[in-house]
Amino acid sequence: MRLTLPQRLYLLCYTVDKGKFELTDLQGRGQLLRAGALTELALGRLLSAEGGKVARDGAEPQGDPFLAEVWSDLPEKRKGWLSFVHNKAHRAEKPVREQLAAVGAITVTHEKRLGMIGVDRTAVNDPQQVLALQERVRKTVLGGPDPTAIPVDELAMAVLAAEVEVSSVFTGKERRAHKQVFKALAARYDGVVPGLRKALRDSYLSSRAVGGGWGA
Repeated sequence: MRLTLPQRLYLLCYTVDKGKFELTDLQGRGQLLRAGALTELALGRLLSAEGGKVARDGAEPQGDPFLAEVWSDLPEKRKGWLSFVHNKAHRAEKPVREQLAAVGAITVTHEKRLGMIGVDRTAVNDPQQVLALQERVRKTVLGGPDPTAIPVDELAMAVLAAEVEVSSVFTGKERRAHKQVFKALAARYDGVVPGLRKALRDSYLSSRAVGGGWGA
């Protein structure tokens, strides 16, 4: 079963030993998923990026409604990345979660708190799969490889997760200790999708500054 980049990024955010998604990661998760979709579109040559701006390209992607929605949001003439990462971030998590539930990767249950407030609980069905994914992404940084030898999708997961400080992947101490490695990986990523990483970081910092966060 091949998961899309947004789907894998969603699973990366799961803290297996606690059996949950950390609330501290909510501030960047919607933006992370949209950035993942935009990266996948770029790798599929369905958008064009130049000079810090982006436009749709090619035909609408088939078979994945979330990717198609993100693609349809893009302009026909290049504009700055930020609005396409930020503006609909609050709507990004639900479709990705539904896709993962449909293929049996996660189970979502609806509970009520104090008998009144409805809350969705999400659990992964194969924790070892998630741990293996997280370890593979961590090795792109902690293993000290040549950035040019890392598969682009794994490099993208490491870079994007670091930009929104996903705690289930890298600790703050690890990000600081391996700053130069992250810098080298980010430079390669920027060569593939110029401008997107900065927009993701700006979106994340703006939502964090106001104490905001999106979950669906």
